[in-house]
Amino acid sequence: MRILSAIGGGLAGATALNLLHEVTRRLDKDAPRMDLMGMDALSKGLTKAGQPVPKDDNLYKLTLAGDIISNTFYYSLAAAGRKKYVLPKGTALGLLAGLGALFLPQQLGLNPVHSNKTLKTQLLTTSFYLFGGILASYVAKKIEERLNKQTDSHPYLWV
Repeated sequence: MRILSAIGGGLAGATALNLLHEVTRRLDKDAPRMDLMGMDALSKGLTKAGQPVPKDDNLYKLTLAGDIISNTFYYSLAAAGRKKYVLPKGTALGLLAGLGALFLPQQLGLNPVHSNKTLKTQLLTTSFYLFGGILASYVAKKIEERLNKQTDSHPYLWV
């Protein structure tokens, strides 16, 4: 698959993931708080690097931008390689990210309550990342199909 398809799919999955987190945290007290986990991770990293930690509003914005960028590239891996395995790879990547969000925070010195507060929080965390991976795969395939259709109708158009 083309890199444009991969990045487009990855961006769709990352954006959907962040929208799910943002909307849910405003509506449900048991929502995953990956924003707080990300802010904690970024502030600890900056402190260890001897850099000043921005105020909460700027720290939140930096964390959100970093989250979208990193998840875009992560989810774009679903489109690497053979096209017929895009959906299974996206599903696996989403599930692995969700499980990582549950089991890695404590090992990384982060507060695990942000993704593990209740069973509901754990299920939401895992399902949000899973949804992001599946959506990334679907969008990548659709972009690729569209690009192929354009290339077929315009043989001199290289994308």
